[in-house]
Amino acid sequence: MQNVVLIIHLLLALSLIGAVLLQRSEGGGLGMGGGGGGAVSGRSAATALGKLTWVLAIAFICTSITLTILAAQNSAGSSVLDRLGDAPAPAAETTEPEGSDLLPPTDGDTPLVPRAD
Repeated sequence: MQNVVLIIHLLLALSLIGAVLLQRSEGGGLGMGGGGGGAVSGRSAATALGKLTWVLAIAFICTSITLTILAAQNSAGSSVLDRLGDAPAPAAETTEPEGSDLLPPTDGDTPLVPRAD
């Protein structure tokens, strides 16, 4: 279920990016003149592309909320702090000195020699 919602979410994201990039720039957001027609009126006419952008944005937010709810259900109420008790013992509590695995073998240890079998 979560994978299906995630794929729909990604398709909506790509569609929303495309719809926003296809729209005409109004109001000169980068300091460029966008024409005098839209500057006089307080609200411009809603185009089909503008309505499609709103629909895609609402669907994107709905899938975001759905993915959040699904992730919360899958977490099973566990916290990162709850998992700290399962961590291995720190190096200070072990009997071997710190970094002993990096030291060369002593006389009594047989070194591991690679073999080609």
